[in-house]
Amino acid sequence: MGDSASTTVNAQQILVPGEARGEVAASERMLSFWGGVDPLTGIVIDQRHPLHGVSLAGKIVVLPKGKGSSTGSYVMLDALVEGAGPAGILMNKVDEIISLGAVVYDEFYSKTIPVLVLNDEDFSRALTATHAEILAEGQVVLHG
Repeated sequence: MGDSASTTVNAQQILVPGEARGEVAASERMLSFWGGVDPLTGIVIDQRHPLHGVSLAGKIVVLPKGKGSSTGSYVMLDALVEGAGPAGILMNKVDEIISLGAVVYDEFYSKTIPVLVLNDEDFSRALTATHAEILAEGQVVLHG
């Protein structure tokens, strides 16, 4: 993370607790995992989405929330099992579909990826970060 500036913020809500760090993949637009993300590669395949062609694998994904079918939970779980899922997710609104994929991953595989909700101001900061660390107790360190 080098010499870039960092800011620490606190989650407004912790949907799935955990710790993660990684490069940020961010968009102000919602994303459907079902039909929008290839679960084998983690690459965004929705051609209309700003993250089209970007791999979410191992990244801290910043989105306002998910969209679309409840099948997105399964796609998220499948991506995580394949090792192509995100390391953590920061959102601006509660999303049960995305959260459920992470909860099931924890229940069946005893592996967690944190899913947190940030307030408007902190979400805006996260959108411009290059890297992020999600710490225990819902703290998020944004770099860049």
